[in-house]
Amino acid sequence: MSEKLKLTEEWDKVFPKSDKTDHSKVTFINRYGITLAADLYAPSGASGRLPAVAVCGPFGAVKEQSSGLYANELAERGFLTLAFDPSFTGESGGKPRYVASPDINTEDFCAAVDFLSVCEKADPEKIGILGICGWGGMALNAAAADTRIKATVTSTMYDMTRVTAKGYFDGEDSEEARFAKRDVISRQRTQDYKNGSCALAGGLPESVPDSAPQFLKDYFAYYKTPRGYHPRSLNSNGGWNITSSISLLNMPILTYSGEIRSAVLMIHGDDAHSCYFSKDAFAALKGANKELLLIPGACHTDLYDRMDIIPFNKIVSFYKKYL
Repeated sequence: MSEKLKLTEEWDKVFPKSDKTDHSKVTFINRYGITLAADLYAPSGASGRLPAVAVCGPFGAVKEQSSGLYANELAERGFLTLAFDPSFTGESGGKPRYVASPDINTEDFCAAVDFLSVCEKADPEKIGILGICGWGGMALNAAAADTRIKATVTSTMYDMTRVTAKGYFDGEDSEEARFAKRDVISRQRTQDYKNGSCALAGGLPESVPDSAPQFLKDYFAYYKTPRGYHPRSLNSNGGWNITSSISLLNMPILTYSGEIRSAVLMIHGDDAHSCYFSKDAFAALKGANKELLLIPGACHTDLYDRMDIIPFNKIVSFYKKYL
């Protein structure tokens, strides 16, 4: 049974409403019974069945931020697009709130494909997905699992399971480091159960010192300023549950990415701290229908919303070729 969600009808995106697209709010259910909220974008006045793309990310963001921007732009260029909030976040259902799960979040993408497969506006044989940041990793996992997905784009991809289990640049890749993380989370579970609620890890700080790493300054410049702030975005506010990363520690999502037979385009800024995720993930892919595109001088968050940097022409030509 579908959970009744409270959906905002007003336009509350961090990007302007387009007169070239038709927008509507929709919901769909994943196989865990969680009802997800989404924005459906279509080219204005379009008729017939269109190639369709489900979009999600960044990790900890909401559909009113980057995913909606990508979805709206692709709709302007002729695609039916679905930007959705993951389980436990944004306007989507699921309790407790602010939980991440490599299994459930991969399923969220597959459930979006369910929706598009029966949508009267979509061509069920021409469905693709697009994952931004941590949702790039989830997109690759979904593409490895779901043969209905004909084309996958990742933008500024993070492998959230790798970085959680091994730290940045695998600098915490030891049993001792992982045990310490597991111990903190395990003790927090007891506290959460006693309290009857989940403690939050805390999002970005309210200010960043000059000595902070550049990537932290970049995140702040997006999530904590009018450029990208949204009241439902956990990255803009209190962050994930402290216990949310327990499954990310133990369940690597890219184990079978080398078995993806459908087309994949991976896009990353070559100046991004996260670029190694895409380079390493791409090296595991097989087949002539796989491509890595590095954007000179771009940092991680440039691909969140920089319309002068995001290679939409390339993304569109890729989808037109394979959808």
